[in-house]
Amino acid sequence: LLSSPSDDVREQAVWALGNVAGDSPKCRDLVLGYGALMPLLAQFNDQAKLSMLRNATWTLSNFCRGKPQPQFELVKPALPALAHLIHTNDEEVLTDACWALSYLSDGINDKIQTVIEAGVCPRLVELLLHPSPSVLIPALRTVGNIVTGDDTQTQVIIEHRALPCLHNLLTQNYKKSIKKEACWTISNITAGNRDQIQAVIEAGIIAPLVALLQTAEFEIKKEAAWALSNATSGGTNDQIKFLVREGCIKPLCDLLVCPDPRIVTVSLEGLENILKVGEADKSQGNTGDVNVFAQMIDDAEGLEKIENLQSHDNNEIYEKAVKILETYWLEEDDGELASGDASQSGFNFGGSDLPVPPGGFKFG
Repeated sequence: LLSSPSDDVREQAVWALGNVAGDSPKCRDLVLGYGALMPLLAQFNDQAKLSMLRNATWTLSNFCRGKPQPQFELVKPALPALAHLIHTNDEEVLTDACWALSYLSDGINDKIQTVIEAGVCPRLVELLLHPSPSVLIPALRTVGNIVTGDDTQTQVIIEHRALPCLHNLLTQNYKKSIKKEACWTISNITAGNRDQIQAVIEAGIIAPLVALLQTAEFEIKKEAAWALSNATSGGTNDQIKFLVREGCIKPLCDLLVCPDPRIVTVSLEGLENILKVGEADKSQGNTGDVNVFAQMIDDAEGLEKIENLQSHDNNEIYEKAVKILETYWLEEDDGELASGDASQSGFNFGGSDLPVPPGGFKFG
């Protein structure tokens, strides 16, 4: 029926196939298995009416959608058509074409590479400025998927000037889900190499990230914490000092009491990376005999929070807290480990005849 001479019949057939494929991954695979993709792609021609373009793009997105994902080789031939469709001005077509690309780019780096090679990146970045959230969201998801790839793949997105668009998404009046997705995308860029972290810094993205980390809803804070912590993990000492100047210490300390153990860990790791830089400065004699960043964490009530993590029921968090306290605060307080098993008693400062408090020792 997709080759019927009647426009209406072809359009109804397209719509029917989209409904069947949209029912479940099993139905989708049946439709693809019967060879429906190529005749569907034939509908995208210069004579096609807008209603047909809309229907066919929606059906195409259903062919690409769902978990488990369709076999990539079966849907890959859709990429040239999608690369063409995203240049339309029709919001419905744009929306479904971008969703299709988001499904195709969700996966291993080989898939991401194939999507990049279809030439869609420049237009996807343009669409990050689209006024309609229904277009912007799948465009952003696709860009976010691409930067989960390797550094070279991430660089393609940076070179198409995505960072100013992402800055815009963080700082303008966009809804929560968009800010969250923008932070997630940035966190995958700050997980890249030092030049990529520098590009994020130069795009002015750190200050809005810190602001979101202080004041946004928890869902956004989580992604902002990843973005900053990743930057401390791969960044140079100077880049990490820049993050500190932008005010990242206090909001990272505040997250140490959040209910999500993964985010507590991410914040602790960020603070530990910052402390390492402070320690390097101290040992080079740049800051007297003081780790300035340890002092700043203490001032931000972070030391107290790290101490309290000694009684956290997550073992990884407990161990990391103990290690940080031992490394950065033990010598400074001239303390010695309490006699007996330190992990049982926590740390003991001052006279060894003091009773051991139940939650581990306090510093300072």
